[in-house]
Amino acid sequence: MSKILITGGAGYIGSMLCTKLLEVGHSVTTIDLLKYDKSSLSHLYFYKNFNLIKEDIRKKSLIKSLLKKHEYIIPLAALVGAPLCEKNKKDAISTNTKSIKLLCEMATKKNKIIYLTTNSGYGVGEKNKYCDENSPLRPISLYGKTKCEAEDIVRSKSQNYVCFRLATVFGYSYRMRSDLLVNNFVQTAIKKGKLTLYEPHFRRNFIHVRDVVRAIIFTMKNFNKMKKNVYNLGLSSANISKIMLAKKIKKQLKKTKIEIIKNRKDPDKRDYFVSNKKIERKGFKAKITLESGISELIQNFTNDRNKVINNY
Repeated sequence: MSKILITGGAGYIGSMLCTKLLEVGHSVTTIDLLKYDKSSLSHLYFYKNFNLIKEDIRKKSLIKSLLKKHEYIIPLAALVGAPLCEKNKKDAISTNTKSIKLLCEMATKKNKIIYLTTNSGYGVGEKNKYCDENSPLRPISLYGKTKCEAEDIVRSKSQNYVCFRLATVFGYSYRMRSDLLVNNFVQTAIKKGKLTLYEPHFRRNFIHVRDVVRAIIFTMKNFNKMKKNVYNLGLSSANISKIMLAKKIKKQLKKTKIEIIKNRKDPDKRDYFVSNKKIERKGFKAKITLESGISELIQNFTNDRNKVINNY
């Protein structure tokens, strides 16, 4: 079993990933400041092969010492989402980009880096064309720019890497977020009984958080045949527009009204469909449908009244 270092392990993807890796017997160390949720990893203190370091990932001496002890490095720590990055520009650049540069410069040949970025780097795709890994990256937000730059750093400075460009993630996590599009739409439909859409034709690809975790474990098992490559990672049947997503939610929450505002622009300009064929050809396919994720989220938001603390 492997020794794995995860930065940002208490986050939305990280808390689910740490849990699964420990369940299957790996040794996991995570660095996290526990800024947003102090308890997302509490269920893991039971494991003797789990180590939480409450520290800043920008600390050079700490990262250097930890890289020597771990085979797999999964850097998830980041300021996530456009609003948070706009609000904290300096921190966004130092955490999302400069910390990755530092990590790659200090990594040794034995370190295998699995880097997750966002397919929001595609910005606005062409109308009748899917974005694949060769499509130009045209990030709109500072968040998208910092993540694209970090991917470039990983690809130029490391020989031992796999990069994933993630679709918009959905589903329940130990560190819950309700700002992600599917999660947000479901919570809004429950709370207000209405979904208000701007530019409803805007397209997006989606993936369940558990499928992201599965993809990382698949990569660890197949690292040599996948390395030195970048892959889109999404659910191929979930390339849909916002109006299609709203209708899927209405099917399960029948009283939901869908209102389309015609003369208002959506501040989030992303609009693209994404091809996931490259990773599928390697043998990995996302499985969890939007329908089952919506059902899970309805139960979560209906039965759990704890306030979700988003990043901003």
